[in-house]
This record gives sequence, structure tokens and C-alpha cells, in this order.
Amino acid sequence: MDTTVTDELLSTTRAVRRRLDLERPVGREVILDCLRLAIQAPTGGNKQNWRWIVVDDPAVRGRIAETYAAHTLPVIERRYDALDEQTKRVYDSARHLTEILHRVPVLVVPCVSGRPDAPDAPPAAAYYGSIFPAIWSFQLALRSRRMGSVLTTPFVGGLEARYAEILRLPSTVTPIALLPVAYTVGDRFKSAARKPVETVTHWNGWAV
Repeated sequence: MDTTVTDELLSTTRAVRRRLDLERPVGREVILDCLRLAIQAPTGGNKQNWRWIVVDDPAVRGRIAETYAAHTLPVIERRYDALDEQTKRVYDSARHLTEILHRVPVLVVPCVSGRPDAPDAPPAAAYYGSIFPAIWSFQLALRSRRMGSVLTTPFVGGLEARYAEILRLPSTVTPIALLPVAYTVGDRFKSAARKPVETVTHWNGWAV
């Protein structure tokens, strides 16, 4: 098997905020195609308890964007001055996302059927481990179709209830993430700067 295409896909699937094409429509069928691939991901105990809310209604997008900005912008401003220059660029990009979120063609909210604090809930690693592989597969499927996304996790504290109201989620469903989805402006993305893998890899145990 030629690994070139797969390796490029894995190493260039970036968190896309600034290069989302806000003018090009995203059809429902391409979202469904990507979700068909996403739900092939491993799922703990074969529960298949992921659920997906796809938002393409501008009015609903607007309400989500308003809630997102109301929480995210104060966090950015509070932390910004203490950041290093590279992280400031990330925060600048995050600020940009809050400004354009209402214009992004599609927002996707992966959910889990069930609550993490329910008496019969699996351990946290298994609970979240059953949805995040599917989320990443969804993002890779988008990338292969010249689309971009960014994983955000705005459902914190009391905000979950606000989003649940907007999305009409039942109390038995847990929203996990919010992914803005659009075609990208240009299709060339570079690998990210990362530490050498040798510095973060341990063999046969944690060597000090």
C-alpha cells in the first residue's frame, strides 16, 4: 500500500479558522458522506452511541455564534497578554473564528447518547474514547474533500444548558464538541511544528 496520500492527509489536517470559505455552500450530502465514514470509527462496547447535530439554518447558527462569542471572547482577552507570540497567533485565530462563526455554512455538534455522570456510565476514558475517534475521522474525511474544520469544546459549566436549549437536545444526550465546517480557501496545508517524537516517546515504561 502506498502510504503517501494517507501520510499527507494525517499530517496536514489542520485546525482551520481563517481559511474557511464563507461564501461557498456546503451540501447536506457531502456532510452525510463524511459522517458515514466517521461512524466506521471504533466505538467502546460497540454501543454506537454517537449522535450528530448538523446545523445549516442561519438563524440557529446565529444563536450558537452569539453564545459562543459571549463566553470565548472574555477568555481570550483575559489570557492574551500573558501568552508567548506563537500562542498569541493561535488566540488571534480563535478570536477571528468568534467573529465569523455565524457565517460558517455548517456547524456540526457531535453528541453522545447518555450522560457521563449517569450511574451506568462507563469510565471517562471509555465514554469520551467512543466519540473522539469518530470526530477525528469526520475531520479527515472533510480534509480529503478539500474542506476544513476546527474542534472546539464550548460546552462548559452552565453553558451546556444554553446550547442544549438552542439545539433542542434532550437531557439524556451530551454535546461533546462544536465543529465549524466549510470548504477551504486554497487546499495546501503544511505540517505543524511539533517536538521531535523521540523527546516524547518512552519505551517499555517511563524512563526518567
